Amino acid sequence: MALSLLLVEDNARTRDHILEILEQTPYQVDVAVDGLDGLNQARRTCYDVVLIDHKMPLMDGLLLVKNLRDEEQYSETPILFMTTSEPEQIRDKAQRFGANHVLGKPLNAGELLGKLKQLSPRDVA
Repeated sequence: MALSLLLVEDNARTRDHILEILEQTPYQVDVAVDGLDGLNQARRTCYDVVLIDHKMPLMDGLLLVKNLRDEEQYSETPILFMTTSEPEQIRDKAQRFGANHVLGKPLNAGELLGKLKQLSPRDVA
């Protein structure tokens, strides 16, 4: 069974860039275009990892992280949080809301791939 990842990113160009990076992983990726879309998709499908943008319309990334952590099926799911702010400035708050790791944007492909490998809930045979 393939690993599943939900990418929640409102900017189309950034989304395409991240999807290119994720092609190097074993994840089957679904995309949400804002926080509310991400929450709705996450409630319909239980993902192995969630990758969330910080600033989005309808529901920002921090609120999405909090809402996911309130869902029983996401209490332990790895959540990576992406921000255009300095990661050090948002890290404590994002982790208090439930993010496992904060990544600065533009994303460093090596850092993202390394974190995904480190946080993977199971190995792919």
